[in-house]
Amino acid sequence: MMNGVDTRIRVRYQETDNMGVVHHSNYIVWFEIGRSEFLRAKGASYRHIEEKGWMLPVIEARCFYKQPARYDDMIVIRSRLREFKGARLIMEYRIFRDEDDTLLAEGYTVHAITDAHLKPVNLKKADPEMYKFFNMCLG
Repeated sequence: MMNGVDTRIRVRYQETDNMGVVHHSNYIVWFEIGRSEFLRAKGASYRHIEEKGWMLPVIEARCFYKQPARYDDMIVIRSRLREFKGARLIMEYRIFRDEDDTLLAEGYTVHAITDAHLKPVNLKKADPEMYKFFNMCLG
């Protein structure tokens, strides 16, 4: 995954069901962890983006489950910015078991780019510096 960022986390007991398998809802949470760390690694945090007046609400999320993650697995969340248009972006994620590099899940989230009142904005016009940042993150 070119220009991606890896984030490692350990599966916590609370994330699993009675079979010791990670509940499906946690993968979306892990996508958010990956997205936050991706932005931070590229030089801008969610806090920084929001302080500039911009929000990135999720308008679509998809996850494709391949293999189960289990309690105490060390996993890698590989995140990248797949697509950026001035008013929306698509983040892509692949989750692997660190021990054997098994692909556990993959998916994406689509984000609108809005002002603080959740009205869509085009960063190319509204904030050329942020527009340049997101273009730099593409990969």
